[in-house]
Amino acid sequence: MSTFTSRPVLRWAVPAAAAVAVVGAGVAAKTLAVAAEPSLPPRTAAQLLVDLQTATLDGLSGTVVERADLGLPAIPLLTGDQSAKLTSLVSGKHTLRVWYSGPDKARVSLLGTQGQSDIVHNGNDTWVWDSQAKEAQHFAGQPGKGEGGAQPSPTDLPKSPQEAADLALKAIDPTTQVSTGTSAKIAGRNAYELVLRPRDTSSLVGEVRLAIDAEKKLPLRVQVLPRGTANPAFEVAFTSVNFARPDDAEFTFNPPAGTKVTEANPDEKAAQAEQQKQQHENTGDKPKTAVIGTGWASVLVLRSSDGTKGASADEQKKAQDAIAQLPTGNGGRTFNSKLVSVLFTDDGRVLIGSVTPERLVQVAADPAAALK
Repeated sequence: MSTFTSRPVLRWAVPAAAAVAVVGAGVAAKTLAVAAEPSLPPRTAAQLLVDLQTATLDGLSGTVVERADLGLPAIPLLTGDQSAKLTSLVSGKHTLRVWYSGPDKARVSLLGTQGQSDIVHNGNDTWVWDSQAKEAQHFAGQPGKGEGGAQPSPTDLPKSPQEAADLALKAIDPTTQVSTGTSAKIAGRNAYELVLRPRDTSSLVGEVRLAIDAEKKLPLRVQVLPRGTANPAFEVAFTSVNFARPDDAEFTFNPPAGTKVTEANPDEKAAQAEQQKQQHENTGDKPKTAVIGTGWASVLVLRSSDGTKGASADEQKKAQDAIAQLPTGNGGRTFNSKLVSVLFTDDGRVLIGSVTPERLVQVAADPAAALK
């Protein structure tokens, strides 16, 4: 099985289309420390790619550290919130615990200073828990079936090396140069390094480095470097890892006393999404989102009004004020960092991608991005 597609709970938790569009964005203060390079038998880039695609995993538990700082303006559509929220992964350093015991049992826990957030999948039950808000969502059924109702978000960054590696591999196309790097020791384990370099000059990504466990053939670390720099801008890596199957108790979730529980059915969400799609087609309503392009040049397009739904009046005003402070040009207001470009168009769309500002302007003029 592949390192990611066999994990339905993680695939459901992180919409791939949005993550491909922004993966690797941010500025990390420093990289995770690793030991001196181990001596390993040589392997070619082609062999490492095969390793990643054919690796099998029975069980795993470990601690993951993720570093990112997108440098995005304080707009609900673009930014996360407190340290214990899964959406806060767009900024700073975060520690997560992960457990995996076959495709039907997986858990991700984000540890914050004031609480934690968990995604727990066990058979036909999936829980999303926020300890700080004292809220939990329960999904009955297989989570992968409910993806149609989820709106992609630029805060959907990878929560493990496996997720990040899969997203990077999905971006490989004829414009990608694939090579090997130096060996490393990650979380006490020997690892090879696979390097992906986009040839597409519209991509802000310079290269993606995947450290692959020499024995298990699974990713232990993923680093993303902006074009023209030598330091990682986004990094997710195991600091400790155990490939034994975790105890079943790790995948049992009982809402603590006082938790507000919301029941949700992913099949119903998928049906509702299909119904809404048909309504859009019948009435001519504009669709909510679109992903234009493939691989490294992907751009996420959505309506700006959808990003602030659920926000308070005060939060919406702050968002509007923040957007108003952005420089104007190219048919809207723009924000650019080393690895993220954002365009708020005058007609109410938002374009986000790890691409040059020129690429966003080009996409904005594409009829496929008109959301109609």
